[in-house]
Amino acid sequence: MTISRARTAPAGAMAGRTLLAGLALATGLTVAGPAGADDGVMSYDTAVARAEGQTVYFNAWGGDPQVNQYIDWVAEQVDTRFGIDLRHVKLSDTANAVTRVLSEKTAGRDEGGSIDLIWINGENFAKMKQNDLLYGPFADKLPNWDLVDFDEKPTTKIDFTIPTDAYEAPWGMAKFNFIYDSAWIDPADTPESMQELAAWAEAHPGRLSYPAPPDFLGTTFLKQALIELTPKRDLLQEPVKSDAQFQRVTEPLWAFLDELHPHLWRDGKDFPKSGPAQVQMLNDAVLDIALSFYPSQASGLIQEGRLPESARTFVFDSGMIGNTHFVAIPYNAAHKAGAMVVASFLMSPEAQARKARPEVWGDQTVLDVDELAPQQRRLFQQIDRGKATLSPSELGPTLLEPHPTWMTRIEQGWQKRYGS
Repeated sequence: MTISRARTAPAGAMAGRTLLAGLALATGLTVAGPAGADDGVMSYDTAVARAEGQTVYFNAWGGDPQVNQYIDWVAEQVDTRFGIDLRHVKLSDTANAVTRVLSEKTAGRDEGGSIDLIWINGENFAKMKQNDLLYGPFADKLPNWDLVDFDEKPTTKIDFTIPTDAYEAPWGMAKFNFIYDSAWIDPADTPESMQELAAWAEAHPGRLSYPAPPDFLGTTFLKQALIELTPKRDLLQEPVKSDAQFQRVTEPLWAFLDELHPHLWRDGKDFPKSGPAQVQMLNDAVLDIALSFYPSQASGLIQEGRLPESARTFVFDSGMIGNTHFVAIPYNAAHKAGAMVVASFLMSPEAQARKARPEVWGDQTVLDVDELAPQQRRLFQQIDRGKATLSPSELGPTLLEPHPTWMTRIEQGWQKRYGS
């Protein structure tokens, strides 16, 4: 995208920092950072000074119009505030970007890499960390890092059981939920567990489905089922130890799916390609239930006219999977300074509050809102969550993500059994 500059670039780094300080006073953004670093990572002040004029290639999933529009807004903001040209490289699968960085490392391209910033979590982060593909630790150098609620939101520092060690900057939180049409399903009769969902599907053949893995919603559906069904739940927080262990622990999952699939849309022989595709099927009355990772998504889609006014949200009584998503910088990024500045802006109260609005995205903030300045708190207090959004207490307990090795093997197992 091409964005016209709203101001003339100041001459020199000091002039740039003076302008940024003024912007901070006007917008409530934090821009001053630690004076330096002793681990080889540039300070935030240095990043701001170097970032102006850089083009930052942000590799991020591009499968949702709301997400894409939000990133477009971020691009406009960082251009106006910092002189950064942010380019959204739309991904269908984040693993493709990880593979590209790994290929560049194998080829000896240790500088001038093609990816500057990547939206990442789970097994993709684990793979990058294991293969030394990450720049950092950088996140704790960012001023807005200090605003994150690490105490009450521990997944902001633990990514699918893997410590982030400040190699990732959190920029949003998600919690698995279901969207349904209350015109067809009585709110008092929504399923309260995976077993009840299967019983509902049997009673309403063809009205339920889930996106085909490796779509993240489809894979999360499988993990939710595994957590509920396996008697070995504690083992999911550790790496898979052997094929025999994986087969033993996941046996209830495959048995559950074998019974469920004949009652799904198209007899479980075909699956929606993505979450947005499934939402469209719900809107078209092809399905009665869709999967979501954003508790405010239903409200936002109602406002956009993409779901009927009768759309609502439900969760299971025992809890739903929740996690944090992050941005990271590849070790060979060509524009690390610009990437650091963008990562900090994504954690700013202004960016987080906009992202939390249902009509924009409906993502949960990573910040400790109660500790923000009054002007910043009001940004969140003014958000209309919408009639289809459950309150935090109604969302119930948060279930921890399994170790990434379970996710990878589950996807592979699913493809062998049910993939086309």
